[in-house]
Amino acid sequence: MQAKDRIILALDVDHEEEALRLADKLGDNIGFYKVGMQLFNSAGPGIVRAIQDRGGKVFVDLKFHDIPNTVAAAGRVVTRLGCSMFNIHAAGGREMMKNLAAAVQEEADKLHQPVPITLAVTVLTSIGQSDLENDMLIRGLQIEDVVVKWALVAKECGINGVVCSPREIAAIRAACGAEFKIVTPGIRPAWSETNDQKRITTPGDALKLGADYMVIGRPITQASDPFVAVQKIIEEMEA
Repeated sequence: MQAKDRIILALDVDHEEEALRLADKLGDNIGFYKVGMQLFNSAGPGIVRAIQDRGGKVFVDLKFHDIPNTVAAAGRVVTRLGCSMFNIHAAGGREMMKNLAAAVQEEADKLHQPVPITLAVTVLTSIGQSDLENDMLIRGLQIEDVVVKWALVAKECGINGVVCSPREIAAIRAACGAEFKIVTPGIRPAWSETNDQKRITTPGDALKLGADYMVIGRPITQASDPFVAVQKIIEEMEA
């Protein structure tokens, strides 16, 4: 896999026009375009097709978390959109994840199209140890313990991978194996600001740790020249 194919650009923008300008400018110089709640709720599902019509692959980042039947139905819908990957919250539990995995496989088979990569969100990269204990009320465990446990449960349920901090990559690899996909947000090039992420690392370090894909947003979208920013990130990974 080339370095550029590992980059997932977070299209955390308000308007379809802005998102498509970035997609037109960057083209296939990155691997995936991430459509999250901000853009999806503004532009609707049509933005996924619009990016795909331009040749881009889309990661639908809506973090489904609901009763099993509702999440399975939502999984069928995004599968019909033809997205390349999407995510759910591991905290939704075993039954939710099992139903989702089965529904997505069935829908893709029915449509004779590739099965999207399903990812379980473990602990958000904005969450620190004190947040885990005091706000989420998960006490007596380190963040890494929670992340690995949820990753194992997701794998057992047929989910293809996880979204996790780069700091947990090694532990997840050891627990879940080389084929389990790891997508890491909280990526900040050495030359960029950390913003609101707490558990972060650079693209080069994430690659060394074994990340499959890296979500990068503001260092690219807020750069004076997004294309140049992407090339700098690719150079950093290749170095």
